[in-house]
Amino acid sequence: MASYVKFEVPKEVQEKILQTIENIRSTGKICVGTNETTKAVERSVAKLVVIAEDVQPEEVVLHLPMLCEEKKIPYGYVKSKKDLGRAAGINVSAASVAVINEGNAKDMFEDVIKLLNSLKK
Repeated sequence: MASYVKFEVPKEVQEKILQTIENIRSTGKICVGTNETTKAVERSVAKLVVIAEDVQPEEVVLHLPMLCEEKKIPYGYVKSKKDLGRAAGINVSAASVAVINEGNAKDMFEDVIKLLNSLKK
């Protein structure tokens, strides 16, 4: 497990996170990539941050969990940056994604937040 992964996210929760990102990208707003995600967190506009577990070098996303905790923004992990990129609607890998506006996926989004909060305890 990568050093920046602070808690285990079960496979079914990861799948729900990816589905939620897919739904949000068509009706809401997401930021893709670590630079965009970091800016969204620093500006406190991110409502959820999703980080891939297979990022190399780890330093690329190492700061995100701490930054999210500092800003009280929920975050979670998915196994693969390739899957995260696909869910975000791009043809390349994405190390991280930030949800800015959940659009029509509000219920799904809230479920994911609840699941992630329960995993952190």
